[in-house]
Amino acid sequence: MEWIAAITTGGMAGFGLWMLLDRNLKRVVLGVAVLGNAINLGVLTAGRFGAQQAAFVATNGATGELANPLPQALVLTAIVIGFSLFIFALALLKRTRELHGDNSTDSISSVTEQPAPDWPASEHENAKIASEHAEPRS
Repeated sequence: MEWIAAITTGGMAGFGLWMLLDRNLKRVVLGVAVLGNAINLGVLTAGRFGAQQAAFVATNGATGELANPLPQALVLTAIVIGFSLFIFALALLKRTRELHGDNSTDSISSVTEQPAPDWPASEHENAKIASEHAEPRS
């Protein structure tokens, strides 16, 4: 069973990374969600589905096939954090669509590299000239 979960984790991680490298922002956001779920499954698989030694013992002294509760608690916390990150990314995606009307990473990058609209042009030119004449750091 652990082999199936490990292979599934690897497939999901590969698919999530492939989606992260796309130019469409919707796929990037979905790639973050898929990669987060792959990491959760990987942590759960690393914690084993059935432990050799139980974390606690029943009243009659039998341990049985009890699973380790620590990876389960960590994954439950990560699911909540991952879901809130996904919702925040969707809100950013919606706002980006409203402002720019395009979901391409290239067009968003070109807009973010422009100076702020409330920054006077003379200050922008001075900053640009200063950065061109600055000595490279070693």
